[in-house]
Amino acid sequence: MASITDKAGDVRDGEALDLARLDPWLKQHVPGLAGTPKVTQYPGGASNWTYRLQYDAHDLILRRPPAGTKARSAHDMGREFRIQQALQPVFPLVPAMLVHCDDESVIGAEFYVMQRLDGIILRKHLPRGLSMTPAQVRRLCTNMLDTLVALHRIDVDAAGLAQLGKGAGYAQRQVEGWIGRYEKARTWNVPRSRGIAAWLRANIPADSRNCIIHNDFRFDNLVLDAQDPTRVIGVLDWELATIGDPLMDLGNTMAYWVQADDDPVMRKLRRQPTDLPGMLTRREAVDYYCTRMGIVPGNWAFHEVQGLFRISAIAQQIYYRYHHKQTRNPAFRHFWLFIHYLHWRCRRLIHQHAREHEAATT
Repeated sequence: MASITDKAGDVRDGEALDLARLDPWLKQHVPGLAGTPKVTQYPGGASNWTYRLQYDAHDLILRRPPAGTKARSAHDMGREFRIQQALQPVFPLVPAMLVHCDDESVIGAEFYVMQRLDGIILRKHLPRGLSMTPAQVRRLCTNMLDTLVALHRIDVDAAGLAQLGKGAGYAQRQVEGWIGRYEKARTWNVPRSRGIAAWLRANIPADSRNCIIHNDFRFDNLVLDAQDPTRVIGVLDWELATIGDPLMDLGNTMAYWVQADDDPVMRKLRRQPTDLPGMLTRREAVDYYCTRMGIVPGNWAFHEVQGLFRISAIAQQIYYRYHHKQTRNPAFRHFWLFIHYLHWRCRRLIHQHAREHEAATT
C-alpha cells in the first residue's frame, strides 16, 4: 500500500535547505549517516517547515520555523524537541527524536531532526486508492479520540514534564494570550472583535483538571497504519504542547471539525475528512470524549468560541507575514476573509448560547 502513505513533494521556492552546511553537520551528530540525502518538503508550511531527508539507510524528518516569524515563541524548536524526547517513553506514539540544533548559522534557523514514521496522513481528502466504509470511519474517529484520552491520562510527573505547567488559571492565560496575539498581528482588513474578546473574558471557566495537552490535535497531525488506516501509529507537531485543561485541547480539536451539514464557507475551510459518512459529529465527539474521561463539559460554548477565535489568531499571524511580504505563499492571500468568517461564527455561537441560557432561566 505504498501508494497511500504520506509523501513529501518538491521544495518550495525560497525554502531550500543549505545542504553544503547541513549535511556535514548531520553526519557529525547522527551516527551512521551515509550518502547524499534526497530532500523533499511536506505540503502546508503555515506553521513550521517540514522536510524529508532520505539517506542511504536513514529516513529522517527535519523541522524548522518559517521565515519572517511574527511570534518567535510559537516556533521554539528546542522546546518541541525536549517535550517529545520526554514523552516518548510514556507515550510511544511520539517519533524518536535524534538531534536538536540551536546554531542558526547551519541553515539560517534553529531546527531538529527525528525519525520518519511511514504511514498515512489524512488531509482534506482520503489519499487516492484508499476507501473506508462508514464502520471503518467511525472506528478511526473513536480511535483518534481514544488517543487523545490516552495522552490526557499520562502521569505528568512520570513523564518529567511537570515543569511545563504554570498552575491554575490555564484557560484565562490562553484567552489573554490569544487575544494579545491577535491584536499584535491585526492588519487593517480584519475585524477588531472586541465583543468576542469581552465575552471570552467574562465566561472563563475553572480548570476541569490539568494534564499534558497537545493543543493542535487533529487528523493531519496523526500518522495512520497503512495496513489498517483506522489505527493511529504516531502523533506529530508538538510545538504547542503544554500542561493545561484537557477541555481546552478538545475545544481546539473541535474547532477544526467540519461536518457534512455545515455551511458552505465552513466546508471550504475543511482541512481534514471529518465530513465522511460514519464520522462522529462535533456533539457526538465531545460526548464520547467526556464519557471516556469522566468529565462534565459545563459551558461548552466557551470552548467552541475559544477554539474558533484561536484559529483566527493563528491565521492572522500567518496572514500578517503574507501581508508584510515576509512569505510569498499564495495560499495565504485570502486568509483575511476566513478571519472575518471565523469571527462571524464566534458571534453566532455567543448569541445562540445567550438564547439557550435565557430559555433555561425563564
